[in-house]
Amino acid sequence: MFTTLKNAFKIKEIRNKLFFTFLMLVVIRIGSQLPVPGVNREYFAYWFSQQQASDAFSLLDAFTGGSFSSMSILALNINPYITSSIIMQLLTIAIPKLEEMQRDGEDGRKKITTITRYVTVALALLEASVMVIGFGNQGLLQEFTTMNIITAVAALTAGSAFLMWIGERITEKGVGNGISIVLVINIISRMPQEIGGLFEQFVFGKKVAIAVVAAAIILAIIFGMTALVVILNGGVRKIPVQYAKKVQGRKMVGGQTSNIPLKVNTAGVIPIIFASSIMQLPIIISSFAKYSGTGIWSEILKALNSGYWCKFTAGQWYYSIGLVLYIVLVIFFAYFYTSITFNPLEISENMKKQGGFIPGIRPGKPTSDYLTRILNYIIFIGAVGLTIVGILPFIFNGVFNTSVSFGGTSLIIVVSVVLETMKQIESQMLVRNYKGFLND
Repeated sequence: MFTTLKNAFKIKEIRNKLFFTFLMLVVIRIGSQLPVPGVNREYFAYWFSQQQASDAFSLLDAFTGGSFSSMSILALNINPYITSSIIMQLLTIAIPKLEEMQRDGEDGRKKITTITRYVTVALALLEASVMVIGFGNQGLLQEFTTMNIITAVAALTAGSAFLMWIGERITEKGVGNGISIVLVINIISRMPQEIGGLFEQFVFGKKVAIAVVAAAIILAIIFGMTALVVILNGGVRKIPVQYAKKVQGRKMVGGQTSNIPLKVNTAGVIPIIFASSIMQLPIIISSFAKYSGTGIWSEILKALNSGYWCKFTAGQWYYSIGLVLYIVLVIFFAYFYTSITFNPLEISENMKKQGGFIPGIRPGKPTSDYLTRILNYIIFIGAVGLTIVGILPFIFNGVFNTSVSFGGTSLIIVVSVVLETMKQIESQMLVRNYKGFLND
């Protein structure tokens, strides 16, 4: 990776793209420090500190790079864009008009992108309004007036739209996928603080032998999880495809061998995000409603709260039922999301039209059934690996009574985006070398 970056800086075109990306990231970090006008940041920081026992807001704060807890103008960050992209992806499967638009080439994709932007702004406006009005009369706003409400909502909505614009500019003029790069820099910005907190809790001030063992365990867990995510992200099952020879004019074409790469982690981090969102939604609603009652609903909220899953305290073992539910949801969404993004029947039909076939498998429905069977095995393996990465932070938090939000979901996102960005840089260098060779 470092060799790739070193060689990239030798090429002026790629060096300018890297520099542009870096400047945009600096702008984002500066914007993360600018407060929303009329907001009492001390109140919100105190309120957020009271929610740390719950995972409901810690993941959101990690995705925003601390902008949410500090209530900056980028507090909503690119979360509305991510949500709108997922919604549009699901609607594309459900609505024939959108599906047709997606198949309509570059023009169709541009139209879907435009719709996604509008949905992003609408979601940002809705989330900002709920947040400002919900917290405004509780102390978030210094003065709960109509003008302050409008100003705060406008600032939060504009901040989210601005980040969407920056993400698109990075994609166009920088390196990698801009939205993913923005998300990664937010997550990385929180890691030094959280790793420092771990060392403060388990290493600093301890006896030398205990400190060394604790530091070794912390580093081993971090590197071990990173290695597991790299393996999970890079795992691919290649299905061989043979294309029959055919005559076109006076030439014999075809006969080449290719393959269909099926990723082990086909759905990426989506299953964890979906599972976490569903389980944390009741907790978030209760927090906004300032519910602190007792009874069965209170016990259900604790069972949904990841902070209680792995404590295993006497008489509270049943809270870990939430962990079992979380695992089931992750596996379910791994199959569900893959089923709407990967269509074995469509792939088998396209192969048949192009004269391709899988050796030993007849074209048509047998090929579709074969791909479905292989895909189900692969999805299960990927879902199990994804579950292990997802629950390790919860086990660590429960056993050692600490809080780590850069594990699991965050780590998968960071590793995936870094590897994908490196591949894009390498491909741009390869194209640049070909151009230089042709010009010579």
